[in-house]
Amino acid sequence: MRVRFDGEEIEAEEGQTVAGVLLARGVRSWRTTRGGDRPRGLFCGIGVCFDCLVKVNGVPDVRACQRMVADGDDIRTQAGAELPS
Repeated sequence: MRVRFDGEEIEAEEGQTVAGVLLARGVRSWRTTRGGDRPRGLFCGIGVCFDCLVKVNGVPDVRACQRMVADGDDIRTQAGAELPS
């Protein structure tokens, strides 16, 4: 299947999470923190933390470690988080 990451079309396998697809491509960071723009990517890998947030199909704050990719997904890096404070 094919997905897009920051505008680039990439291959993905059925059953992979967004984090799995990105890690397989060597991408280690796909979000920056609200304070200081520090890079973040996969940390806990089980959906407990919020380090792996991405935008998928325009929806912010998607946990990349839990979201399975679907053919045609548009995945974007995210600056900070849009979670309620």
